Amino acid sequence: MEKLFALDIGTRSIVGLIMSVDSSGYELIDYIQKEHKERAMLDGQIHHVPAVASLITEIRHELEAIHGPLKEVSVAAAGRALRTQRAIYSKELSADKILTKQDILHMELSAVQSAQEAAAASEDSQHYHCVGYSVVRYQLDHKDIGSLEDQLGDHVSVEIIATFLPRVVVESLLASLSRAGLQMNALTLEPIAAINVLIPPSMRRLNVALVDIGAGTSDIAISNEGTVTAYGMVPVAGDEISEALSDYYLLDFNDAEKLKRALTGPDEEIEFTDILGFTQQLSKQDIIKAITPAVEKLAESISGEMISLNLEHAPKAVMLVGGGSLTPQLTDKLAEKLSLPVNRVAVRGIEAIQGLKLNHKSAIGPELVTPAGIAIAANQMPINYMPVKVNGHDVRLFEIRELNAGDAVLSAGLSVPKLYGKPGLAKIVKINGTTVTLPGTHGLPPSILINGIKSDFDTAIHANDEIVVEAGENGKESDVQVKDLLEESIAMDVTINSRQYHLKRKVFLNGMKKSIETLVQDRDEISIEHKISAGEAFLTAGIIVPDPENTFYLTVDGKGTYFPQWDQVFIHNGQTFPLKKLNRIIHNRDVLSLPPVTGRTVADLKKELNLEENGGTLFFNEQEVKVSLTSSQIIKNGVSLGDHEKLQSGDVIEIKTRTDGMIFQDIFNFVEWRPPTSAKKIEVKKNGEDCDLSSPVMPGDALEVIVHQ
Repeated sequence: MEKLFALDIGTRSIVGLIMSVDSSGYELIDYIQKEHKERAMLDGQIHHVPAVASLITEIRHELEAIHGPLKEVSVAAAGRALRTQRAIYSKELSADKILTKQDILHMELSAVQSAQEAAAASEDSQHYHCVGYSVVRYQLDHKDIGSLEDQLGDHVSVEIIATFLPRVVVESLLASLSRAGLQMNALTLEPIAAINVLIPPSMRRLNVALVDIGAGTSDIAISNEGTVTAYGMVPVAGDEISEALSDYYLLDFNDAEKLKRALTGPDEEIEFTDILGFTQQLSKQDIIKAITPAVEKLAESISGEMISLNLEHAPKAVMLVGGGSLTPQLTDKLAEKLSLPVNRVAVRGIEAIQGLKLNHKSAIGPELVTPAGIAIAANQMPINYMPVKVNGHDVRLFEIRELNAGDAVLSAGLSVPKLYGKPGLAKIVKINGTTVTLPGTHGLPPSILINGIKSDFDTAIHANDEIVVEAGENGKESDVQVKDLLEESIAMDVTINSRQYHLKRKVFLNGMKKSIETLVQDRDEISIEHKISAGEAFLTAGIIVPDPENTFYLTVDGKGTYFPQWDQVFIHNGQTFPLKKLNRIIHNRDVLSLPPVTGRTVADLKKELNLEENGGTLFFNEQEVKVSLTSSQIIKNGVSLGDHEKLQSGDVIEIKTRTDGMIFQDIFNFVEWRPPTSAKKIEVKKNGEDCDLSSPVMPGDALEVIVHQ
């Protein structure tokens, strides 16, 4: 059977409680409650460590006299000390930087540190213990993303929510226990302790509020939809009633406190003596009537905070615990303020805790709910603390999860961003008038040694580990050569009309021609000759390219006609382009050619103009000849042109179409024949008979020209 020792260190009193736990559940064995002899506590915070430690020692000795040595104890921090804080950490990324797990953890810890600083700044610069954090979301280039590991982008951020306890709260608890000869076994939070024992998870689907009304403050916890949705506090509680009695009846505060407690007793008439020595005996109802305004104020404060925590709605029911919950008329006033039936607001005592046996006759009522909850919560969900050393300094960490070196660094107050080496200084240069930033090398992460072994931020740590953290080295300025800034090589080998040419662009640094291996310095201005076009490549190769704007042109029968299909073209890597595309950029190993002009003969013109001809076959000097029997003549300067003759851009021509058949002399349009200059006599024959040059001919005729020398 395990024995549990718990302390509830309150504003008015301290309760020491011993419970046992086994497989059957919990059992209250004994408890002692002692009031502070002086105002050593204020609103749940220890202000006088020796006085609190002295009272703890008294309780410990009395319990040890009955139950044996007590060395370890569970305690609770006031719920009002708990603070949550959101924070965002973001940074710009270089284009080639892939995010690693260490980078992401560095960002998360930096965000936690920002949250820690924000929490401290808003609370009079108190130092805080981080007792846990969770990631709300990651963003890459301003869009939510599930994971950042191995991602690339320009901008990255992480948002976290962290939970903190003021270091002074924890340290004062530890100091008081240490002076009393006790070691903290586990730490919990007061509102968690109370709600866990009275509203177990099975009841948390109900919208229920639990209010622990102590002497100085009233702690509130709200459950709904299966979880605890909110914690809160109002700085009014039982002392408000005592002060009202003190003011109304001129009583010392301690006497007013006794009178307040007497209101819950069996006597209907109560006697008391004021500070002037006058004794009065009044009915309980008269005294309750005197404190009604104070009760109204207490109910108003609690109900207002409750509605605010519950999203501006009243809960379905309210449970009250703590000594202040016994204040007369409080349940009725709360029901009225919340517009709830009277039976929906009730005081709950330790006897309402399920699975708890009471072995002490006086252990009944609401005062012991929180002490019992501390013992049970500390056993079920303890927040243990772990001592370690960081760079030689003692650091205490609270174990609400597995701890790592990053947690220790945060608790030691080291600045995570400062531990990472700064990026090297960037250089700013201009390339052909465009400003370009050349980032320096990345700073190195910090080196972390745990007990002399190289580790990382996410390496798990254990009690009494010694952690040494050294800042990472800063990055260096970028070492960049001109060639590193080129989108492609400035030199290239190109084939032009089947010949190899080596083309190269010039590079100028601050107005002077330089090698591409030259190192770039900050504020340098770099000029690179523009990229080479196909037209420039032809010019470099000494090839004259016609003006791309001069489209082939003829005047046909007095009308100007353009023939763009006969324009000059060039070929780039197997594709044909008009000369207007000579501005195409070429690259290394490209192939260019400028083919000769084709398609500018009389025959081509006839084809383009669809001048149809009726063909046939004749024989001239025993050679077969294909001829057009009905044909169109192309006439230039009064001369009929043969089909094989060339046309030039700008020629003026006319077209004559013959429809009367073919005569002998037309054969000379289809053959290459010229009479010799020395001929004495020329005979012409058709089918072996004499004829003249104007004789008509038909397909199949055999024509002869006989030359006599």
